[in-house]
Amino acid sequence: MIIATNVTKKFGRLTVLNNVSVNCNKGECIALIGPNGSGKTTLVKSILGMVVPDSGFITFNGQNILHNWAYREHIGYMPQIGRYPENMTIGHVIAMMKDIRKSNHNGPLDEELIEQFDIPNMLNKRMRTLSGGTTQRVSAALAFLFNPDVLILDEPTAGLDPVASELLKEKIIKEKQKGKLILITSHILSELDDLVTQVIYMQDGNLLFHKSLEHLQNDTGEKKLSRVIASVMRNQS
Repeated sequence: MIIATNVTKKFGRLTVLNNVSVNCNKGECIALIGPNGSGKTTLVKSILGMVVPDSGFITFNGQNILHNWAYREHIGYMPQIGRYPENMTIGHVIAMMKDIRKSNHNGPLDEELIEQFDIPNMLNKRMRTLSGGTTQRVSAALAFLFNPDVLILDEPTAGLDPVASELLKEKIIKEKQKGKLILITSHILSELDDLVTQVIYMQDGNLLFHKSLEHLQNDTGEKKLSRVIASVMRNQS
């Protein structure tokens, strides 16, 4: 579904992606993990078309994404920090997004998270007044709203209270079971245990490995993702 082939990106002398190749398919929930500065964010931005690789290419459903923006209609993106017009209300932001996307979206909207996060009772609140957690709720609800085939979630539970975090996890599992591709970046590996089927691990712009969680668990004898990764990294050092 999403294939990155020999993707390299440099900013000045710094190589942030070094010949990275990954294959991400429907029905998978993939953890994209690694230390700060590993290239995770640049890879995500390359998939979204926000960064253009210096070499290599990315395809979405077999089509090169370069100069082809239509594929992004099929992606729901939740940024780590959502930035919205400060004077707009939550209701205005949601209405604006619906208006922007309406010409390209003919199917039913998915407003489940809007309801579960109690957003209808906050529609008149201005974005500048929101806490980080409430902004995260809005970002999550917008990512799922247009029923996309692919969900890219950047630190999705950061700032969420335990109840909202659990609701979001349940939603992610439900969408994975529908056959969608879900890509999650997170530093809190314990939150991914019940979600992910595959792991992409990056370091210093390099792809260290892309394997199924089951394969990694069998190799290491560990079950929890944090222990799996710790065991793999110890063996590679």
